[in-house]
Amino acid sequence: MGRSRGGLTSKVHLAADPRCRPLSFVLTPGQAGDSPQFRAVLSRIKVRGPVGRPRTRPAAVAADKAYSSRTNRSYLRGRGIKAVIPEKADQAANRKNKGSKGGRPVSHDRVLYRERNTVERCINKLKQWRGLATRYDKSPESYLAGLHLCGALLWLRSLQPG
Repeated sequence: MGRSRGGLTSKVHLAADPRCRPLSFVLTPGQAGDSPQFRAVLSRIKVRGPVGRPRTRPAAVAADKAYSSRTNRSYLRGRGIKAVIPEKADQAANRKNKGSKGGRPVSHDRVLYRERNTVERCINKLKQWRGLATRYDKSPESYLAGLHLCGALLWLRSLQPG
């Protein structure tokens, strides 16, 4: 947990699939930035199919502007993953000020970006647990265990028919 003006806080970074089921969790202090946690969240994704090795590379990653950085985009490009991350206004202004040396504008698929709300809906489902919403746990380990337990229950509920 980290210290902020409001007291001890923490931040949950997560990846979710299109059915609003969590794939990975990273818990950081509240004052930590979002962009440096991008690689840690993606490295924890492991989806096992009926046969073969677990899948660790999604076809595309949709993230909000907080994850827009040159480092994250080059990491995704190196792994062959499509980046669906809009560019921040200050980054666009900085690129335009450099002129032709600033590079090309960043493009993202607007249709795929609409799917980013699945992460927000997944967070809303996790916050249905009062203990997770109000952060009753004192230690980060027990809070993360609660996140994993709630995530497992979301997965089990999604597998039931009907």
